[in-house]
Order: sequence, then structure tokens, then C-alpha cells
Amino acid sequence: MSSRDTVTPTRMELLRLKGRIKLANKGLNLLKQKRAALIVEFFKINKKALDLRKQLNVAMQKSYASLAVAEMYEGKIAMESTAYMVNKMKGLSITTKNVMGVKIPELQGRDKDFRAIDEQYALMGLSVKVDETISNFESALKIILDIAEVENALRRILVEIDKTKRRVNSIENVLIPRLQGQAKYISMRFDEMERETFVTLKTIKAKLGAEE
Repeated sequence: MSSRDTVTPTRMELLRLKGRIKLANKGLNLLKQKRAALIVEFFKINKKALDLRKQLNVAMQKSYASLAVAEMYEGKIAMESTAYMVNKMKGLSITTKNVMGVKIPELQGRDKDFRAIDEQYALMGLSVKVDETISNFESALKIILDIAEVENALRRILVEIDKTKRRVNSIENVLIPRLQGQAKYISMRFDEMERETFVTLKTIKAKLGAEE
């Protein structure tokens, strides 16, 4: 069954279709604006993610280099014993912010003064090399948390861009053409009816003229 089969060719239906076409075009423009804004936001966050990745690469190289030096000075067993003293980062929680209708997760509760090793353990005799290694990995950890936040945001924005793109395509290539086709069909039916009415009136007039 075609879309025309479901349309009643009345002026009220034509007005209703024109209203839907106008509304669909308005919604289409808003969705295109949203898609454009999301793309801008995506590239902005993506640049931040790339910068953080570069920082992490440098931080991890520095961290593992200092770990290798510390292991040479202190020995593998001493380093493994130190590793057991490492604290877990506590107090982290996830909240969300709204970006163009997309809920972006944000990490809250990060302690700027977080130390991987409690001060009392550090005072027990950790060498400068070990302390430097710990400090380097602490810096890397902070970058990792930032990366986790921005890359999660990127994935969510990318999903929303794709969803918005599908909606734009559906409205632009399916809904609006169908509504326009239905409106055109009704207009054509009106033209046919007017021609039929004109011919009928002309025929009646001719018959009346012949009878006089």
C-alpha cells in the first residue's frame, strides 16, 4: 500500500500535511545544528585527548626509566616490598554534565595531594630513587584519570552524533519526501477535480444553450 492510498484528498488534510512539513523542516534544522555543535565539541575534546595521550606516553617512559634505575639501586625484592605499601586512591565518584543533550561523566573527588605511599613509610628509609619513581607514577596516574574522563566523553558524543545523523537522514530522505509526495498528490487531485467540474459545467452550459 502506497502512502497515497492512506491520504484523504481534502483541503483539511492538505493544510495538516503542510503543517507537518513545516514542523519537520524546523526539526531537521535543529538536528543539523545539534550535529554541527556535537562535531565541534568532539574535535575539541579529541584534541585534549591526543594531548593527554602524548603527556601519558612521556610520563610512562619517565616512570619506567626511574623504576629501572631504582631497581638497580635497591633490588627487585625491595621494590616489590615497596609496591605492597601503595595506597588506593579513595573518594572518587562519578557525576554527569549535559553537553547538547549528552550526559558526559565527570570524575569527582580527586585528591590533588594524593600520595601513593604514606608519609610514615617514606620516613622509614625509602631512597631518593624510589621516592622519585613513586612521584613519577603518581603524575602518570593523574593523567590516566584525565584520559579516562575525556575518552569516555568522546565515545558518548560519537554515539550521539551517529544517532543524530540517522535521525537527520530519516527526516530529510524519508519523512519530508513522503509528506511532500502526499501533499502533491492531494494538489493534483484538486486540479483534476477542478478540470472535471469545469468540463461538467461547460457540458451543462452547452446543453442548456442547445435547448433554448
